[in-house]
Amino acid sequence: MKRSLTLENMIVTGLLVGAIFGFILQRGRFCVTGAFRDVFVSKSTWWLGAFITAIAVQAVGIALLNSLGVIDLSVAVSPFAPFGTIAGGFIFGFGAVLAGGCATGTYYRAAEGLIGSWFALIFYALFASIFKFGPFAETTRFVRGWGITEHATITDSLGVSPWVLVTLLVAAVGVWAYKNLTKPKLPMAQLPPEKSGLAHLLFEKRWNPYFTAILIGLVAILAFPLSWATGREGGLGITTPSAKLTTFLTTGDFTMIDWGVMLIMGIMVGSFIAAKGSGEFKLRVPDAKTIVRAIFGGMLMGWGAAWAGGCTIGNGLVETAMFSWQGWVSLIAMILGTGAAAKIFIMPRKKKTPVASTKNAPEPQLTH
Repeated sequence: MKRSLTLENMIVTGLLVGAIFGFILQRGRFCVTGAFRDVFVSKSTWWLGAFITAIAVQAVGIALLNSLGVIDLSVAVSPFAPFGTIAGGFIFGFGAVLAGGCATGTYYRAAEGLIGSWFALIFYALFASIFKFGPFAETTRFVRGWGITEHATITDSLGVSPWVLVTLLVAAVGVWAYKNLTKPKLPMAQLPPEKSGLAHLLFEKRWNPYFTAILIGLVAILAFPLSWATGREGGLGITTPSAKLTTFLTTGDFTMIDWGVMLIMGIMVGSFIAAKGSGEFKLRVPDAKTIVRAIFGGMLMGWGAAWAGGCTIGNGLVETAMFSWQGWVSLIAMILGTGAAAKIFIMPRKKKTPVASTKNAPEPQLTH
């Protein structure tokens, strides 16, 4: 009876949290790789600031849950293997640019009907499975076990309470958010709304990145106790669940199905609902070059995330909120990998784009 209830909770809560998460991602247009890329391409930290805000919100929540004994972060945090974390993070960030988005960005864009994202998602999940449970699993185990440090978290290394770093992070994010949100913005022309009330707010109104970030942080907090209740001691995660789902589909091994697998299935459902409701769902077939890049990018993402121990969500959002070395070091590595790929594939193309005459042209509008 208890096992049945656990299975029921896993299915219901995993799908529900995933659907809410996917809906927020799609409506907020929240792609972490885009946030990293903007730092190099447009010299903007608007979206990066929003992403760090999501980390700060989650950090407060899970520190409180840990203090109350609801969860045990010492169990959830990953050990720090410097080489795997740095190399894997860089490879993931590089591949995400080719794939056209990070792990969650690829999921919600696939649900919008972008065929290129379908290819990226398939090969991301496939190579995550290969490097975690398949032919290259032993290589990953070696990399993940090589040079593990004594302390897994920054708090342990410094010998301070987690609340010290939580307070510092919240203060820094508060200043960052204030500067971004109070910058003067030029008015943007908007079409009159076609919907009203809740439908307008959910499916039509443009969502502020910081509002989206707060919602993501709250969902990330909720994920911990709900996942914990099913025996999965962790929060949001994309790479391992994707690898497990692929392994289940190819082997029929039901032990691979857990709360995280239900989560990613829910992300697709929630993103699809958001895309249909907002009129943004449309099957779009890219050219052959884009498809090849998406496939190669997905392969690199799966490989990199396996070596790093997580993607932009597992490492960049969740491990950072636990102040693990793996989380913050891989976050930096992913940003650098994204920057390297942007310099190779995006910035040269941007420079070659012909610039129209600015004589008598209207003032440029700021968009985020």
